[in-house]
Amino acid sequence: IPVQDLLIIPLSANTIDEALQDAYSVYQSATKIIKKEFGMRALTADEGGLAPEFDSVEQMLDSAIKAIIDSGLEPGKDIGLAMDVASSRFYDGEKYHIGQQALDSEAMIKLIDSWVKAYPILSIEDGLAEDDWEYWPKLKNTIEDKSLVLGDDLLCTQVGRIQKALDLNAANALLLKVNQCGSITEAAEAYRLAKKSEWQVTVSARSGETEDDWLADLAVGWNGNQIKIGSITQSERLAKYNRLLEIESRDRLAFRFWNK
Repeated sequence: IPVQDLLIIPLSANTIDEALQDAYSVYQSATKIIKKEFGMRALTADEGGLAPEFDSVEQMLDSAIKAIIDSGLEPGKDIGLAMDVASSRFYDGEKYHIGQQALDSEAMIKLIDSWVKAYPILSIEDGLAEDDWEYWPKLKNTIEDKSLVLGDDLLCTQVGRIQKALDLNAANALLLKVNQCGSITEAAEAYRLAKKSEWQVTVSARSGETEDDWLADLAVGWNGNQIKIGSITQSERLAKYNRLLEIESRDRLAFRFWNK
């Protein structure tokens, strides 16, 4: 598929432990679906996710909904979805090449809008290309009542790009990656600007992670709205979830699993 990732978001869990149980249940259901429908074993992609060869984005979304239901959970109530579109990867400067379609920015916005209307997608990351500034405000205006408009490639955890997005009213959420901007100091400046502007902040891991679990401490200490880690299936990802469990147990913190 052209989009980069589809993620699940625990909504009804009251603890990290419950959230991980729900994630595990959905993952196991998903492995059975891809075995039955694609003849594929539970091999994982870069960040631990499953990667069958879907015919379309919609088929991927339908499979995710089926996995949630098969696990005994309710889409939109117990589990939501988040999509990392990563549109820059299939944008040639004029058209978005997605499947057999070559879409202009207006058409790409309409396609994303159709997804968030049809599925419980609560966060759209990089719905448009990183320099398609003219149309980001329209994307935000179109879907902000249903989904976060999250900037990763758009913002790069850079104060200057965040300020531009604020000036243009182009987004309402920051994907914060410390090694994307280069230092804790710069990340803190980006965080403060986003929070001051009443944006949501999703603290994120990156490709090439190690088993260092510092990201969990950062997300909790900075009161991030969400943390984006990756699949529970790989040790470098699981280390962060285990650290969240430890923090919750030690400090008796009450984590809220979605606050849009």
